[in-house]
Order: sequence, then structure tokens, then C-alpha cells
Amino acid sequence: MRVQRIGVLAILVLAATCVLMIVSQPSANAGHDLLDQELTARLQQLGFTGKIESTLEQRLGRHLDNKRADLGRMLWFDTIGGLNNDNTCGGCHSPTNAFGDTQSIAIGIDNNGIVGPHRTGPRNQRRTPMAINTAFFPTLMWNSRFASLSGDPFDNNLGFKFPPPEGLTLSYLPQLLDAQAFIPPTERVEVAGFTFPGNNFAIRAEVLNRLNAVDAYRKLFGEVFPEVKNGASINFDMFGQATAEFEFSLVFANAPIDQYARGQKNALTDDQKKGGLLFFGRAGCVECHKVSGQSSEMFSDFTQHVIGIPQIAPSVGDPTAGNVTFDGPGQNEDFGLEQVTGDPNDRYKFRTSPLRNVALQPTFFHNGAFTRLEDAIRYHLNAVASVNSYDPVAAGVAADLTGPMGPMAPVLARIDPLLANPVYLSDEEFRQLLSFVRNGLLDPRARPENLRKLVPKSVPSAKPVLIFEFQ
Repeated sequence: MRVQRIGVLAILVLAATCVLMIVSQPSANAGHDLLDQELTARLQQLGFTGKIESTLEQRLGRHLDNKRADLGRMLWFDTIGGLNNDNTCGGCHSPTNAFGDTQSIAIGIDNNGIVGPHRTGPRNQRRTPMAINTAFFPTLMWNSRFASLSGDPFDNNLGFKFPPPEGLTLSYLPQLLDAQAFIPPTERVEVAGFTFPGNNFAIRAEVLNRLNAVDAYRKLFGEVFPEVKNGASINFDMFGQATAEFEFSLVFANAPIDQYARGQKNALTDDQKKGGLLFFGRAGCVECHKVSGQSSEMFSDFTQHVIGIPQIAPSVGDPTAGNVTFDGPGQNEDFGLEQVTGDPNDRYKFRTSPLRNVALQPTFFHNGAFTRLEDAIRYHLNAVASVNSYDPVAAGVAADLTGPMGPMAPVLARIDPLLANPVYLSDEEFRQLLSFVRNGLLDPRARPENLRKLVPKSVPSAKPVLIFEFQ
């Protein structure tokens, strides 16, 4: 009788457990479903599709030309395009960091031939932004000084605007990247140096002289451009098209958030989904890091804002510390957009940074004032307090950037209203937001281990290839 009672009791316990499981499971699923419904509805409301990468060839109006892109890759890594003979596009736009900078503030000419944490040399004025996904950017550079006036980088109907001397003269080219490729070889602090005399046009002519004098380049250009094969000279339209084609091949916009938007609900973890809801909602990130309209789902509004980033600069008074004289009476300020427009109302304005693959950056903001993603995100939540407590040493910037900072009172006086008031998140909410930005926006193909194969062992000019420090 006692055995029977124990057996009955066991059956009752088992049954109760099964009922509990049956009751609990729908409740958990209901939570998941509600989270998905909320995030999906928000993405649809914003017009985010997760399909932007698949539109590239449609917007180009043709297929990518792999041979042309590979020629552009050679030019990207060959110092022949820099009249100072020591830097290339890849020296600042490095595959070690998603074709972005390895530094807080870029080091261009007179470098030590290393690309990575141990790069040394005089600094420029700002951090080099990532070159991946730039195919979709309607404006380029921190002060948007290169821009498609239509708001579409694939549309030249209203022209492509550049600073003098180019102005609108490059508007005949089909895409903004084709036009933009004309500029880097002329930048003195980046690759051209200060020795060669002449203006932008003279510099470009000398680059072409160099390319046309190398049989290996004439052969490669001839394989892409029949006129060169038939005896014509390499011209800068060809240089621009090849360089731009390589950049068109650097589209990495298939992150978990894209897969999620296309219906793969397990592409994001629950924490990342909650972080996404904060990003697109109460945390206010999407107000500037937009994903609809001319943003082309790039997580930027591509316009200029004063967000109050601490003003760091190379050591003032040390002629070897920098190649650019900074703004302000202390030569430790960056006036941003004002340098382009000449309008004092544009002082301290910089373009909103696109956030795709941002976790691969070693530093953040226009001057790399922060070196940890969590610090960069936390800054946005309470900008004024963050500025007042900022310590460049604690922030992890290089020693030569820890000297006297530029004044911050005039910067904070102009701060964008969107950042004027703190946003309060719990520790758990902050962790969720960080997880979304770090992992939910990351396309794994952009990781350095997947990009290192793009660095050629040798280049057609036979010049030494820079040394890339892959971690």
C-alpha cells in the first residue's frame, strides 16, 4: 500500500511538472514574440530593410568589374601614387581595422612604414574614417567637403561638390567615389609631401607620369581599358575608376541587424534586440545615426553636428609632432565645418559617423578622443558630464595627444540640443545597447582576419609594401 502511494505521488509530481512546463513555455515564447513584434514594427516604421548591400549593382547600373577592382587594389597599396614615396591609401585606410585608421589622429607622410599600433610620424588633424561601405555615402570626410548635391552618391545630375580648385569640375564622373579618387594623391600631408612644386593638377600629372613609366602598370591598365592596350596614356579618369571600383568591392553590410530585418529572427540575441529598441527609441541614437532616406541604412544622417568631443591635438610647439597647424589661439582646436564654409556658426561641427562595423575601430569620433567603444557610447548619454571629467590618459589616447587640450567652454556652448540633456539607462540597459552596437552592426566579413588577404605581397611598381600589423 505504501509503494502504491509513493507511485501515485510520483505520478502526480510528474504531471504537475509537465503542466508547469506547458504553462511556462507559452509565457516565454510570448515574451520573445512581443520583443520581435516591437523591434520589427520599429524597423518597418523607419524603413530599414536590411537589403542595402544587394542594391549596389542596381545603383551602379552594371556588375562589379573584378579585374578593375583588383587594379584599384594594387593602386591602394602602392606608394607610387604618393609623391613623398612613403604612404598609400592603405597606410591610413588599413585592412587591419576595416579600412579605417589605426590611430586617434592620422599619420600620413614621413611615417615609419608600419601600419598599426606602432606607426609613428607627424600627425595630421583628424582620424581617418573607414572606407568600407563608402559606396553608399552621400558626403565624405569629417566636414563633408566632398558631396553629391543630389544626396545620392550614384547621381551626378546636380553635381559633385569639392573645395577649390576642383569645385564642380568632377561632376561628369558617374559616382561620387570616382570623383573623390582624384583628391587623395594631391593631399600634401597624406601622400604628396611638401617637396614637389605645383598645384593639384601638376601633382596628378606627375602621378600619371610615374604610372605610365611602369610597364607592369601599363599592362594592367591595358587589360581593363582597351585604349591603353592600343597605345593611349593612362589618364586620371582611369585611375579614379580603378580606385573607386576597389572601394565598391568593400561593401560589408550584412550584419545581424540586416539578417533580422530580412526575417531571420534568431540573428540577434534577446539582449541585442533590447539594445536595438533602445538605439531606435529611448536612447535617441537613431536621431543622428539614421537608417532611412539618404542614409541608405548606413546609420548616419550625413549632416554636421556639434557633439562636444574633447579637443585633443598633437603637442603644440613640437615641429615633429604634426603636419597641420590646428585652429584657435592655442593651436589646439579643430573648427570643423567652418574650415569649409567660412561661417563661424559652423564651428566645431562634424559629420555624424556611420556606425556599421564600428566595433572594428580602435578609436572613436573625429579625433579619436576615446579608445573604447563603451566609453564612446557612454559619452553620448551625458556629453557635458563626460567632457568635464575627461582625462586623455585614462581615455587611452597616445602620449603625444595628452598635452594641453583645447578649450571646451565654447564647444559646449554650441552643443546640439539632442545631446544637451542626459539619457539615463540602467546598467543592464547600457550593456544591451553596447551589445547591439558592437555585435548587431558587425558584418564578420569585415574582420581583419578576413581582409588580410587583400594586402598584396608585391606591387607593380616594385616599391616596398608597407608593413601591416594584423593582431
